[in-house]
Amino acid sequence: MKKASDRQRIWLTGATSGIGRALAERLLEQGHRVALSARSDSALAELAAGHDNALMLPLDVADRQAVREAGERLGQAFGGLDLAILNAGTCEYLDASDFDVDLVERVFAPNFFGAVYCVDAALPLLRQAREEGGHPQLAATSSAAAYLPLPRAEAYGASKAALSHFMESLRLDLAGEGIGVSLIHPGFVKTPLTDRNDFPMPMRVTVDEAAETILSGLERRRLDIHFPRRFTLLVRLLGILPASLRYRLGLRMTRQDTPQETRP
Repeated sequence: MKKASDRQRIWLTGATSGIGRALAERLLEQGHRVALSARSDSALAELAAGHDNALMLPLDVADRQAVREAGERLGQAFGGLDLAILNAGTCEYLDASDFDVDLVERVFAPNFFGAVYCVDAALPLLRQAREEGGHPQLAATSSAAAYLPLPRAEAYGASKAALSHFMESLRLDLAGEGIGVSLIHPGFVKTPLTDRNDFPMPMRVTVDEAAETILSGLERRRLDIHFPRRFTLLVRLLGILPASLRYRLGLRMTRQDTPQETRP
């Protein structure tokens, strides 16, 4: 258990599933005051049960007004905020032969705009913690998919690339205020979302491994927390190859239906 002076006021979104749940369990066990956000009231209640340091904050991050109201509740409960971990998100893959704009919007809503809404709600509370003499930190879960365009990832990869760009720019603009910004770029992690994938997932790690890596990186205030490193370093390397090489490699990963033979 951490000393009282080490305990933080933390807001965690996407708290009831996958990486978020593993993070929530560890943060609560460490004695931090944790505001837990997810869409399911019942899942939040089950996660918070037995923890008097948990604040249930049911929320759909894609609802701008709901996020604003959640920020007000956070301010009333915590005063300030030492750490915000914006982890909520979703994943759907696009079939270009049946292009679906609604799918793109569904993915961008939580993955990018939801994170932006949460930044808007969290910043005043992070600034309050800074005024109190703290060293507040803002973190967001992106994806290794942000490093490299991949087949069928037009929506998911683009939403995460947008998030990474947004947070890196914000990091520069908040540096003068003493607010740290960390990005989390996981490779494949075994979660309910990735269990739906229909393709190989090399070097996939467990949620426990992911949570330990993330918390260690946040404690060290790392700018980019990416893992497993053998995988993410390879993806980053591929991402800086010339466009023609990236294209050829991408084609090898594209699922191609066998064309029907045609005869004159």
